[in-house]
Amino acid sequence: MEIKLAKKYGFCFGVKRAIKLAEKSPGAITFGPLIHNAREIKRLEEGFGVFVENETTNVKENQSVIIRTHGITKQDLEILKNKNAKITDATCPFVIKPQQIAENMSKEGYSIVIFGDITHPEIKGVMSYAHDPIVVGSLEELQNKKFGKKVALISQTTKQTKKFLEIANYLMQQCYETRVFNTICNATFDNQEAVKELSQEVDIMIVVGGKTSSNTKQLLSIAQMYCQSSYLVEDEMDLELSWFEGKKLCGITAGASTPDWIVKKVQDKIREI
Repeated sequence: MEIKLAKKYGFCFGVKRAIKLAEKSPGAITFGPLIHNAREIKRLEEGFGVFVENETTNVKENQSVIIRTHGITKQDLEILKNKNAKITDATCPFVIKPQQIAENMSKEGYSIVIFGDITHPEIKGVMSYAHDPIVVGSLEELQNKKFGKKVALISQTTKQTKKFLEIANYLMQQCYETRVFNTICNATFDNQEAVKELSQEVDIMIVVGGKTSSNTKQLLSIAQMYCQSSYLVEDEMDLELSWFEGKKLCGITAGASTPDWIVKKVQDKIREI
């Protein structure tokens, strides 16, 4: 079995930064999972005593708290500050950008349209900075929404550029004024382009990453467009022998929250197959 890695894959700048901050803060808690990768979260718990806390009510006075890469709501941040928490902000700078845009454009009277998953922590955080935002996962969803004549469009950092542009084009035709802010992360775009290219060359495509990770699911979706035998695994234990029957060339990519050590274990397992 020949293996070929995508030209771009794995940890992005924001995740690398967050991991380093967590490793320098032993005994701290992270408010929400630091990143969307259960295996890496477990490594931080076992190796550095950095545990996840999901409720502000459980945060103690003066406790050391790391804010996750996806950010948190404006309201939760105020609660932590009122508890005098020792805050280490690991929010990815690419996530802070749409938060700031949502807040500023709301103050200027624009309707805020967010292309993203309303249940995702990144979007919950961005929504908290906007006045009555509209969140849509597709152009079809937007067509059923009412919005003002002045609209500001932003995106979840891990979404596909093509779909974002479809929404932007629609708004420009419907609104008196449309401000479009491309808040899709460069690393996300590069990883998506790389998987698009590789999945057209291989017999089987393995996407390595957390099953709750938005950017990982986007990579799988793109891979499946070009390679029918495309699968998502969290680690080497998820691989199934039957997937590789009759296959000669295996492509591998990984989500932005997937560390190299997991990718290597997947590679080694496939070599054994």
